[in-house]
Amino acid sequence: MPARDLALLTDAAREAGRIAMRYWRKDPQVWDKGGEHGPVTEADLAVNDMLKAKLLAARPDYGWLSEETPDSAERLAVDTVFIIDPIDGTRAFVAGEETWAHSLAVAHKGRVTAGVVYLPAIDRIYVASETSAPLRDGEVIRASGRERLEGSNILTTKANMAPEKWPGGVPEITRSFRASLAYRMCLAAEGRFDGMLTLRDAWEWDIAAGSLIAEKAGAVVTDRQGKHLRFNAPTALAEGVLALPPKLHAEAMVRLVGT
Repeated sequence: MPARDLALLTDAAREAGRIAMRYWRKDPQVWDKGGEHGPVTEADLAVNDMLKAKLLAARPDYGWLSEETPDSAERLAVDTVFIIDPIDGTRAFVAGEETWAHSLAVAHKGRVTAGVVYLPAIDRIYVASETSAPLRDGEVIRASGRERLEGSNILTTKANMAPEKWPGGVPEITRSFRASLAYRMCLAAEGRFDGMLTLRDAWEWDIAAGSLIAEKAGAVVTDRQGKHLRFNAPTALAEGVLALPPKLHAEAMVRLVGT
């Protein structure tokens, strides 16, 4: 079933890309969702509508969790759920930048079993399932083999490197950034950067697909406490995310929580 789910997600992601590109750089309607939830565009909603119809028609017994669909406790009663971000990096999408993505995943009993991250503006696709290798555009990818956190190139924000968040000392790293959290996880998975981290709570739809891709590529993927991620939680939030090569992850955890 993971292979069949991956094929379904891949087809759906490409269809999502065709829809989103009709709006990109064409001044789409934008609304502010309020609070810290950021903007939503007519493209997000159009992609969400298509994905919900297509995916649930193919798997009517699966639950549904998406950033752009009001949440329902019904998903907690099933073992397998779709976890979807129609457009991850909506601010980048609105600004006409290229590094926004569709993030599509299936999780079974808390573990992601298939995931796809697709960036239609650059036609780049990352895929993985629990039974298959992680791929970028059909080629197998591997996480960085770096063994020292000092001097590594990490995708993160300046706020994540505040001294109060690192009781064991802030590591000396080169810091880089991309708008889409899902894309950051994939860049860590393919070793273009030495890893990524966010110490802020992260929504499941932003990280589900990328977490499997990075893990299958050899990164250690946990929350900021060092716990393995579990999905389809009632709050749909993780306590931050780290996706780092094993030795970098171990060093980061010592500096973060002393373990």
